[in-house]
Amino acid sequence: MPELPEVETIARGVHDRVRGDRIVQAWFSSFSGPFKTPAARQSKSLAGRTFLAVHRTGKHIVCELGVSAAQPPDAQWVVHLGMTGRLLVTTPDAPVAPHTHARLSLQSGRELRFVDPRRFGRLEFRDLRTASPFPAPGADPLTIGAEDFAALFRGRKLAIKAALLNQTLLAGVGNIYADESLFHAGIRPRRSAGRLTRAELERLRQALRTVLQHAIRLGGSSVSDYVDANGVRGFFQLEHCVYLRTGEPCRHCKTPIRRILLAGRGTHFCPNCQH
Repeated sequence: MPELPEVETIARGVHDRVRGDRIVQAWFSSFSGPFKTPAARQSKSLAGRTFLAVHRTGKHIVCELGVSAAQPPDAQWVVHLGMTGRLLVTTPDAPVAPHTHARLSLQSGRELRFVDPRRFGRLEFRDLRTASPFPAPGADPLTIGAEDFAALFRGRKLAIKAALLNQTLLAGVGNIYADESLFHAGIRPRRSAGRLTRAELERLRQALRTVLQHAIRLGGSSVSDYVDANGVRGFFQLEHCVYLRTGEPCRHCKTPIRRILLAGRGTHFCPNCQH
């Protein structure tokens, strides 16, 4: 599943390409799975609206929409990529990929397409005249301060890896970046979140921010289906220190990387560098 850096990369790419563009027509497939809002309502509500901005909220891409570029947003189109979702800006004559579930025709002549083979993604329309803006489920790891970060884990008995994956605590962190951040912080994934010292939690907060920002600069990690808004793969997977490197030598100490199952997820760590 795309995590914070991948979603951020896609959101920035879509923003750069469609901001100020008007939706002329919106087509949706007949599959009901991807639609949190009925397809017919989305199609009718999106037509005629203009993209004012596109940004990330947690692991969601939020498109701010208005009746014109001069007016404040009155609606949002919210995209969750699920396991295999792609949000692509392309031309109308580009081949339509199998499992394309949405095609938004734009006044500029381009199209914004949502493709999702496994159909775990979700598309939602929110009318801001009658509903509140889409909320993040938890704190953003790129902006949270030291005090608030430490408070998230105070008294929690679950493993720190499991806590990092809890989207109601931190929105956007998934398996890849939890493993990589714990490695850079020197913390074993099985340690109890509530027993980490304040210094260890601050190391983890800084490691999370550093790893996530570097991954964004490299366009995210393409370990499965992920590509950006142009269909281009990311490069951060080439710099993974532990994730999917089971048995390979640690980049710091040469100890073989171990893999365990934790909270139902494959978890990778260095038994020498992480304590």
